[in-house]
Amino acid sequence: MIIMAPVLLILLGATEILQADLLPDDKISLLPPVNFTIKVTGLAQVLLRWEPNPDQEQRNVNLEYQVKINAPKDDDYETRITESKCVTILHKGFSASVRTILQNDHSLLASSWASAELHAPPGSPGTSVVNLTCTTNTTADNYSHLRPYQVSLHCTWLVGTDAPEDTQYFLYYRYGSWTEECQEYSKDSMGRNIACWFPRTFIHSRGRDWLAVLINGSSKHSAIKPFDQLFALHAIGKDEHKPLREWFLIVLMATICFILLILLLICRICHLWIKLFPPIPAPKSNIKDLFVTANYEKAGSVETEIEVISYIEKPGVETLEDSVF
Repeated sequence: MIIMAPVLLILLGATEILQADLLPDDKISLLPPVNFTIKVTGLAQVLLRWEPNPDQEQRNVNLEYQVKINAPKDDDYETRITESKCVTILHKGFSASVRTILQNDHSLLASSWASAELHAPPGSPGTSVVNLTCTTNTTADNYSHLRPYQVSLHCTWLVGTDAPEDTQYFLYYRYGSWTEECQEYSKDSMGRNIACWFPRTFIHSRGRDWLAVLINGSSKHSAIKPFDQLFALHAIGKDEHKPLREWFLIVLMATICFILLILLLICRICHLWIKLFPPIPAPKSNIKDLFVTANYEKAGSVETEIEVISYIEKPGVETLEDSVF
């Protein structure tokens, strides 16, 4: 026991030293990420990317990053990787910040912020479109097995209040990785595009991705400011009655009626209905029996009287039968 005591003390001391090396030190200095960039990767979509600070002391700790979206809408989240995708409108510009963080059970350690910014696209005020609205319409596509339902897209807008008369607008949409430019426009009295129609799109009828729509323009007199907007599909959710569903209901009802008819025929042929539901005998009526008995007795008495009368002969009168000799 005397020999074991020093060994236990040594083991406990080594364990404490090891835990001290593994646990984060409150005095550790966190440095901000470097090479923070914002890159536009699609309509209303950016990629944020950064690198860990090369001078950051690791000390066997797991560093995380806090991302803060400053504009156009405030948002923040945490991540362990060094890049992040963000879906947002860009016609108002975009700016974000990122910093290194280290969390433990007692406190949160954080570095200073590293920031980057995308400026708003150029254009004269009042020249972008206003009141942009879009709707989708889902119809059955009987000619495609991979996409049984086809989604169309229809968007309308108003011309900017300060847009020149020769302004012409052009619409694009993005859904997932697909981007398309409109080919079918409706025009106002001055020949300016004010509506767009996509009879067939790459939009999934039950998808969860955002629908991004961008409208830019051109004019000989001023720069037209672009406008983009995000739509949730469930909010612009117009489904026509699908023929496949209607045919399914019709076939189902016909099948049920056919099965019921077959069962009725089987029951009739095998007399199962009478066996399952035998008729209940009606109770005898004493009054009816009495009436039948009285009629029977009366009829019997009349017949007796007739027979008696037929055999009565008058006295002194002999009835002879004619005979031939």
